[in-house]
Amino acid sequence: MKPILRTGLVVLFFAAAGTHSTYAQNTNSARSRVHRDASAAELNRLLNDAQTAVQQKDYESAAKDYQQFLAKQPDNATVHFNLGYVYTALNRTDDAKSEYEKALALDPKMSAAYLNLGLTLLPDHPSDAIDPLQHAADLMPDQAQPKFLLATALDRSGKLDDAIAQYQAAEKIDSKNFDTHLALASALLRAKRPAEAEPEFRAALALQSNSGEAHLGLGQCLIAQKKYQPGAAELQAYLSSHPANAKIRVERAAALVDLGNLDEAMAELDRAATQGPESTDALELRARILFAKKQFASAVPPLQQAVARQPQNANFRALLGHALLQSKNYPEAVTQLVAANRLDPTANDVLADLSLAEYNTQNYAASLQALDVLSKRVSLPPGSWFLRGACYDKLGQPEQALNAYQHFLQLNTNDNSDMYFEASSRARALARELKDKKR
Repeated sequence: MKPILRTGLVVLFFAAAGTHSTYAQNTNSARSRVHRDASAAELNRLLNDAQTAVQQKDYESAAKDYQQFLAKQPDNATVHFNLGYVYTALNRTDDAKSEYEKALALDPKMSAAYLNLGLTLLPDHPSDAIDPLQHAADLMPDQAQPKFLLATALDRSGKLDDAIAQYQAAEKIDSKNFDTHLALASALLRAKRPAEAEPEFRAALALQSNSGEAHLGLGQCLIAQKKYQPGAAELQAYLSSHPANAKIRVERAAALVDLGNLDEAMAELDRAATQGPESTDALELRARILFAKKQFASAVPPLQQAVARQPQNANFRALLGHALLQSKNYPEAVTQLVAANRLDPTANDVLADLSLAEYNTQNYAASLQALDVLSKRVSLPPGSWFLRGACYDKLGQPEQALNAYQHFLQLNTNDNSDMYFEASSRARALARELKDKKR
């Protein structure tokens, strides 16, 4: 038995009489019948010529020989099957499908025809491949391959749970098959079952330790379980053989951030950036690393790029507004935070930043407005009460300012802070001012 054609995941085999394989040729049953026919010699010649042509990969000639045979003996299921095989080799999918169906109409128990029909449909029409592959699996209950192929068709058709069940059934029959372990692991990971996927990825690696795909899947599986250290190591194992995969470098950088390895994470992002323009995920992660390092001005350019690509992304606008606020670029911060608030009015952190940015642009009424909205959703922290007092103070509203400062002083636990001293001082001054007005 030797492979003669490969199309995607499908491998076609030429098999001598008496053997079995996925795409098997079997001419003995046809020969036994045609020997009894008056034109046996001619029919046998056509079959022999077709078989020789297949062995020589001359599929056009083989197709003609089989067509001539069927013109004289149209009810031969095996020859319809073999012609379907040849059409598959010629990428004539519709013709192959028709021939397999004719073979099955003549012999409904021909498991190889169901299998070949499913394989023919699988690359472009996986949903249509399910039924014939289910028949093949039912007719060959002790063989792993039909179940694996049925699982693949189900998987590609979005029927993930059913696919997992078939992968598991195939694995019970053949526990040493790398492809089955890998496909099952990948399906479990996509089904958000990483704890079950992990041993399957490890089983795949036990069979092929250099599989980049298995290292990648195991890394993603471990990270999904918050096992960041071994997960990052597995992603590195994948990247050692796929160094140009910028997307996975960004994934590894994110895991390194979760581990607190900010410098290494930034280096990984820099390596990813050499492969072309950074993705928005990479730009956001870069900014968050810079935030953690208190390098807010450096975070502005990547966030500006992210906003330029996705101007309707409220999160990017909010992050850029925060970076500008911390960089003391208050007018631009207001612009971005107003836009972020418009895109997502429910974001409380945006309102808190906006109130501070508006205050620093001396737009005290707008700052108070943001604080008023925020106070209806959450209990304001001490700093917001100080800001409220400062806004009222600047607007010449001493009673409101005094109440806000006093509320801040009641909530504040740090009596050594600059805010505490300023609030205490202004509260005393405002109290005297209001007392003098009453006289």
